[in-house]
Amino acid sequence: MDKIFIYGIVFIFGTLIGSFLNVCIYRIPLQKSVATGRSHCMSCNKNIKWYDLIPVFSFIFLRAKCRHCKSKISIQYPLIEAINGLLYLTVFYVYGWEGPFIIILNIIYSIVVSTLIVLSVIDIRTQTIPNKLSVFLLILGFLATLTKIFLAYYNNASIKDVLLKHGIGFFAVSGLLLLIFYATGGRGIGGGDVKLMAGAGLLLGWDIVIVAFLTACFLATIIHLIKMIFKNADRVFAFGPYLSVGIIIGMLYGKDIISWYLATFLYM
Repeated sequence: MDKIFIYGIVFIFGTLIGSFLNVCIYRIPLQKSVATGRSHCMSCNKNIKWYDLIPVFSFIFLRAKCRHCKSKISIQYPLIEAINGLLYLTVFYVYGWEGPFIIILNIIYSIVVSTLIVLSVIDIRTQTIPNKLSVFLLILGFLATLTKIFLAYYNNASIKDVLLKHGIGFFAVSGLLLLIFYATGGRGIGGGDVKLMAGAGLLLGWDIVIVAFLTACFLATIIHLIKMIFKNADRVFAFGPYLSVGIIIGMLYGKDIISWYLATFLYM
C-alpha cells in the first residue's frame, strides 16, 4: 500500500513537471525565459488561473477549450503531462528505491526523460535541437556517471570500469556521427544529433548507448518508411525524436536487451 502511494506521488509530480515542459517547448525556440512570465491562452492572451493548470484534469474539465475565449486547447498539453508522469513512474519502478544513490540516479534519469521530451517536440517542429538542451543532457550524463562512481565505491566495485565505460560511451556513437556529419557536409546527420549522442553516451555507457542508437535506427527506418509510403513524407526527417526514444528504451531496458541478445544469438 505504501508503494502504491509513493508511485502515485511520483506520477503526480511527473505530470506537474510535464505541464512545465509544455512551457519549455513553446518558449525555448523563441529564446524566451522559461522561468518568468505567467501562462496565457495563445488565442485571447488572457492569463490562465492556477486551477486551470491542473495537469490532465483541467483539460478534461474545460472540455479542451479556453475558459475565456472557448478556443480549442491542443491535445499536446495533456499528452505531454501524462507521458512524463508515466515515464517517471516507469523509471522508479524499474530501478527501485534501494539506497540514496539509486534514488538520486532515478531523479537524474527522470530529468533526462523530461529533457528528451522537450527536445523531441522542438526537433519535430523546427528540425533543430537547441544547444542548451544538449549541454543540459551532457551535465546530466556527468552527474549520472558521478553517482555510479559513488555506487561502485560503496559496493566495492571497480571505479575504473565505470570511468572507462562512460568515457568510451561519450565517443562510441557520437564519434561515428561526427564522421558522417563532416563526410556529408551536415546533410547526412545534424550537429544536434551528434551532441545529443555524446551526452547520451556519457549517461548510459558505451554498451547501452549502442543499443539506444541501434533501436533508434530501427524505429526510424520502419516508421519513416511507412510515412513515405502512405503519407508521401519527405526523405529528410527529424532524427532527434527517434534517438530520444532509443535513449529512453536503453536507459530503462538496455541491460535486459543485451542479456536477451547474448542468450539468443551467442550462447545458443
